[in-house]
Amino acid sequence: MKKILRGYLNASLIIKITVALVLGIAVGLIFGENAAVLAPFGDLLIKLLSFLIIPLILFTLIVGVNQTKLSNLGRMGGKVFLYYVLTSALAIIVGLTVANLFNPGTGLSIDPDQSFDVPDNPGIVSVLLNIVPSNMVTAFNEMNLLGIIFTAFAFGIAIAALRNSEEHGALGDHLYKVVEGLNEATFKIMNVILQYVPIGIFAIIAKTIGNQGLDTILSLGNMIAVLYIALIVQVGIYLLFLLFFKVSPKKFFSHANKPMITAFVTQSSSGTLPLTMNAAKGLGISKSLYSFSLPLGATINMDGAAIRIAISAVFAANVVGSPLSFTDMVMVVIVGTLASIGTAGVPGAGIVMIATVFAQVGLPMETVALLTAVDALVGMGATGLNVTGDLVGASIINRKERALKEKSAS
Repeated sequence: MKKILRGYLNASLIIKITVALVLGIAVGLIFGENAAVLAPFGDLLIKLLSFLIIPLILFTLIVGVNQTKLSNLGRMGGKVFLYYVLTSALAIIVGLTVANLFNPGTGLSIDPDQSFDVPDNPGIVSVLLNIVPSNMVTAFNEMNLLGIIFTAFAFGIAIAALRNSEEHGALGDHLYKVVEGLNEATFKIMNVILQYVPIGIFAIIAKTIGNQGLDTILSLGNMIAVLYIALIVQVGIYLLFLLFFKVSPKKFFSHANKPMITAFVTQSSSGTLPLTMNAAKGLGISKSLYSFSLPLGATINMDGAAIRIAISAVFAANVVGSPLSFTDMVMVVIVGTLASIGTAGVPGAGIVMIATVFAQVGLPMETVALLTAVDALVGMGATGLNVTGDLVGASIINRKERALKEKSAS
């Protein structure tokens, strides 16, 4: 038994995850809905990862703020936000292009008995106001990532100010060392949790495949296939970004594959944050950059969801027999880009975004009900791409910042 356990612990994590994926699919197909008995093992993985989110963001960002100048943080923040907006718009254009080539939904019809209640969309203003929490404890309790980022920034800047003051310099240094130690302790805990990841992934994928079943997958298979083709195209664009900015794709994917697969299975960008930040650390990305760009990206940067919006819009238009005009597609790009930011942190964000765009373009909400049948399978690919886009952005901005630092030093 000890030999088996030792062999498991020493095996490559990506190999363990791959085996877990294959076994999970097999179990889901064989046992169907009975595979749901494994759900507690998947729930435990989600809980373990969620357990680390707050300390990771809080301690890592405080340490990051104290390792760089505030002017540098402002410059990096501008680059991060610009990257997120541009890639979201690009993702929607990719989705529309691929969807118009394959025309998913042609030949399908709406069930008149199906209905869908549109969830409330909080909008961009509400999301921006959410950045400043009215209660710090509530922000932590509700997992308000923007509020946690704000809190970490506030305390990080305060500790930096203490360290630079003559009166409280020693106290500031002591506080910083305590936070730095807690940050390292958090990563030690994560190394232990990583060993459980394959088990949790096996349970989640088995339950998901078991619940969806082959009938549902085949009935909307065209739409699912088109979405995954668009996701692959977007990954190809990321690859071009990496090559253009001279970031090694081999090194990037050797570290990014773990959070990509975990996000794919769990359908949670926020829940995967511990693994995403661990990958950024392995890639050598500056802590001052990834400590805020990745939590922010998990909240507002949704390239996969943007592609999902575009393909869902074309799918719905084809189902009702009224293809999108050029003006409609421009509207989808504009509204979809804003919606992918404005619905950040909302449960069922993908459906909220789709419903928002459908309302603006005039597509029937009944088609949203049709799309919910494959929500899990579509959401898996979209979430995997969301995390990939966040890491690509952090990698190329880190590369630019290093080049700028080298230029100023010479």
